[in-house]
Amino acid sequence: MTTTFDFSHQRILVTGATSGIGREIALQLIASGAQVFAIGRDAHALSQLGCATLCLDIADSAALDLALKDLPPMHGLVNCAGISRLEPAAAISSAAFDHVMNVNARAAAQVASRVAAAMIAAGIAGSIVNVSSQASLVALEDHLGYCASKAALDAITRVQCAEWGRFGIRVNSVNPTVTLTPMAQQAWSDPAKRDPALAAIPLGRFAQPREVALPVLFLLSEAASMISGVSLPIDGGYTSR
Repeated sequence: MTTTFDFSHQRILVTGATSGIGREIALQLIASGAQVFAIGRDAHALSQLGCATLCLDIADSAALDLALKDLPPMHGLVNCAGISRLEPAAAISSAAFDHVMNVNARAAAQVASRVAAAMIAAGIAGSIVNVSSQASLVALEDHLGYCASKAALDAITRVQCAEWGRFGIRVNSVNPTVTLTPMAQQAWSDPAKRDPALAAIPLGRFAQPREVALPVLFLLSEAASMISGVSLPIDGGYTSR
């Protein structure tokens, strides 16, 4: 299947662009003609993308604001930076919980806030996509902080949609299942863990990074011009049960 989008003359910011889904999104956008600005923590990985880059930890609120203020107004934003700290619900730590919330929810809201403010000032009717997770829609054991952070991101998406729609800015989230990045392939290699998860997915498989990236590009594009406030599961039917 060949799917093409044209983002020529559009500036799009991608966070979490150094690995996994974020890297695939950045590469697909570059291939589609976008002027990509990539944020990540791995300077070497950023240098391999072939686009403008900002190396920083988005959990650092002051550093994030400093970096964002020098950027030109964007036409699009993909909030893909995210972390997970696995802990049983009966043994959560405040440090781990706060770290996950700071990166997955607070930093994503901060990036979108600054990017949207610049869009509004420049009169750009842009599009924002927040990369959430199926973990916002269903309970996953040992993922209390992660599930909470992604549910918060979906709520953030809806509020942003409500506030910024009057300026022509669309805001959506995507909610992927396990996506077979190199890290996930290793994490889900044990059949005892992998097979029950696959059995719960009607399509019977996990997602490939491209299968998440292309719906993100669709939501960024004019093909989705009347879609806003949506949380789109990309999970092979997992959340249909």
